[in-house]
Amino acid sequence: MLLADNETKFDLLNNEAIATTIVGLISENPERAVTVGVHGDWGAGKSSVLEMIENALDGHDDILCIKFNAWRFQGLEDAKIALIEGVVTQLIEKRSLATKAADAVMDVVKRLDWLKIARMGGGLAFTAMSGMPNLDQIGSVVGMVKGFFADPKKNFDKDEIDKVVKGAEGLLKKKESRRVPQEVEEFRKAFDELLRRAGLKQLVVLIDDLDRCLPEPAIETLEAMRLFVMMDRTAFVIAADEAMIEYSVRKHFPDLPDTTGPRDYARNYLEKLIQVPLRIPSLGGVETYIYVTLLLVGARLGEDNEQFDKLVKVARAALKRPWDPTGFDSGAVQAALGDRAKDVAEDLVLTEQIVPLLASGTSGNPRQIKRFLNSLLLRERTADARGFGAAIKLPVLAKLMLAERFIPTLFDEIGLASANDPDGRCKDLSILEGEPKAAPVKPAVEPAIGAKKPAAAPVKAAPTPALPENPVLTQWRASDVIKAWAKLQPPISDFDLRPYLFVTKDRKDYLAAASALGPLAAVVERLMGRRMTVSGMDAELRALAKPEASLVFDFVRRRILAAGDFVRPPAGIDGATILVRTQPHLQSALVDMLGMLPETSGPWIVAGWNEVLTEEGEKRRFQNLIERWSKISDNPALQATATAALRTGIKA
Repeated sequence: MLLADNETKFDLLNNEAIATTIVGLISENPERAVTVGVHGDWGAGKSSVLEMIENALDGHDDILCIKFNAWRFQGLEDAKIALIEGVVTQLIEKRSLATKAADAVMDVVKRLDWLKIARMGGGLAFTAMSGMPNLDQIGSVVGMVKGFFADPKKNFDKDEIDKVVKGAEGLLKKKESRRVPQEVEEFRKAFDELLRRAGLKQLVVLIDDLDRCLPEPAIETLEAMRLFVMMDRTAFVIAADEAMIEYSVRKHFPDLPDTTGPRDYARNYLEKLIQVPLRIPSLGGVETYIYVTLLLVGARLGEDNEQFDKLVKVARAALKRPWDPTGFDSGAVQAALGDRAKDVAEDLVLTEQIVPLLASGTSGNPRQIKRFLNSLLLRERTADARGFGAAIKLPVLAKLMLAERFIPTLFDEIGLASANDPDGRCKDLSILEGEPKAAPVKPAVEPAIGAKKPAAAPVKAAPTPALPENPVLTQWRASDVIKAWAKLQPPISDFDLRPYLFVTKDRKDYLAAASALGPLAAVVERLMGRRMTVSGMDAELRALAKPEASLVFDFVRRRILAAGDFVRPPAGIDGATILVRTQPHLQSALVDMLGMLPETSGPWIVAGWNEVLTEEGEKRRFQNLIERWSKISDNPALQATATAALRTGIKA
């Protein structure tokens, strides 16, 4: 059960309303030229909206809808000519104009050929100036045209080649001046006549994937559109992320003066070209819940299933009020599915579990939601194929994968802890997922009316045993995102997570890391020793490969952070310092670790890193830590040391 990630006429996002709006807009006055921009991030559903527009216009005899994928034509030939030729070719083919209006077709084709020749000639700037080529230039261009149309990839027959070549020769040998502006205007007139002869009320051109193109072909496609924009009875609908198109415009015009501003120019360029911008909104919480439910149930039952069709109708009704979750609650879903609800019970439970974090993590992007679900289902299938599917519970896998995808540092900590635990558990998770509740407070008994109230006895607070401070757990508790993740069902602290780590090892193999420590275990133990023990390890540590060094640092870091007292330098800090000094690629990991230390740490964390942190970016990050420590009011020693470091300019 995998979910297809391609454009669809089957609407699960309620984008049909957007498509209907656009169809109504371009149909209001078909005589008027109009351009509509369908904007949205990659994966927002722009291509599906175009598919729905094409489907809605299908069957209208007086409207011709043509689709052009800019990305597919990128690199094949000149993007500007590719769009113009694509529109002309599809118009002729779909309306059988080669026989119905042969003279009009020939006029347009000849002028299109002239434009192609002018573009292909490279040095044919003469067409815009003198207007007349010499004989050598004519021979060169005609030979180029012959070679172009003889390309077997073009699938032209001999008659077509001869026809185009003769047309090119005729156009180039004419006595009259052939300047580009004049020829463009003649092409527009010829094309308008072709539309009239085709009996069309309106030509609609859908341009997709423009934001996937490199800047140059993207601009060329937009420039080709300008040829048609002011032509009557034409409508262009462009699907693209406007930020990517603005980027292409800025790249195409890099030398704009500061007074104009590349960004402002790019926006003005688009605003002039695209008359009606329309952005596809990201999915909200309710919409994400509906979308995930429809994806999973549709994949399980099939989109042609009668009960699924009922569920889609319920969903569409609920999407009319996307702020109200009651329209698509469990009762409505159960009622729509009837006796098939039991077949998708696990899918419905899974939806309830993952949607809260999936909605915020993906920012409501449909493609990212699909990719997550596909990865989840594929890993479940892989576990089945390898024979340990029974050890994998889909809700547990989903919860872990949410951490992997959206909170990678949390997943890394869980992976390291579970891989090194004899039972495969992450003990810190049990504390995070099961925070103790406060004991209920018994109400005080009021004395009888008139009775003298007894003097309040001094209350002695029971001594609270000091627990070692765990920086990892402290950091988790400080993150609202991690706490929200921990509340997701089910709790996973009591599960042996090793099967789950194995099925997710395409990202990082924690189990192999734990078992492969092997001879490196002795290195880790020595790095955890005193300074005298580690001072002579430089050569040995430099000999480690980068993956080995990263593995050793992971184990040393975790043992350092497991220490309960950071008033003095904990065991292993000297070893970590020498390891990073000999393996500079670990500087970022060291700064990350220092940032995780509690605010009760001693002043030792401020100084002594000048020989270790040599990269400018990591120096700046560490300087930010010093500034943070200088503002800690309840740790005077650390605050004073950090403040002095800032005042005197002491580096790292």
